[in-house]
Amino acid sequence: MKQKNRIITLVPLKEHEKGKFIDNIQAAFKKAVIEEFGDSSGEVITKEEVERSFNAKGAESYNIICNGQIVGGAVVEIHPETNRNALSLLFVNVNKHSQGIGLAAWRSIEQHYPETEIWETCTPYFEKRNIHFYVNRCGFYITEFINPYHTDPNFCKEETGEDGYEMEYFFHFEKKMK
Repeated sequence: MKQKNRIITLVPLKEHEKGKFIDNIQAAFKKAVIEEFGDSSGEVITKEEVERSFNAKGAESYNIICNGQIVGGAVVEIHPETNRNALSLLFVNVNKHSQGIGLAAWRSIEQHYPETEIWETCTPYFEKRNIHFYVNRCGFYITEFINPYHTDPNFCKEETGEDGYEMEYFFHFEKKMK
């Protein structure tokens, strides 16, 4: 059920909140893998991968707040020298899916960075909900299909986890703002 008149706020993530952010994103990503494949042994996104996003050049991390409650999170990479920015991570907590929070959060991010000329992001090939969200709801275009025959070390690179699960199939998206 979609909530009406919700107020979405981006609040900069504090150091002591990073552990909870990681727990929440791992749960959200794991749910998607379980829905698609029926099982998820191991971590879908590791603590180290999330921390790399926190520490990337130009990274800014946020809690997504709705009606005073943390309902998700985002990490963006802002590059004022080019105004070509990246959405590194965006998630809505598992118990808050399908309420319009993701789209409202994305719109807040766009408003927060009005100088952005191009946004880019990526998502695994099997993430039908994400593909729908980015293309049909947010206005992104698929610009590349990253796969073993077309690799790009700058986008969507993930390391093989302890369970041997390797993501080598991604869609890369862009959205032109101006």
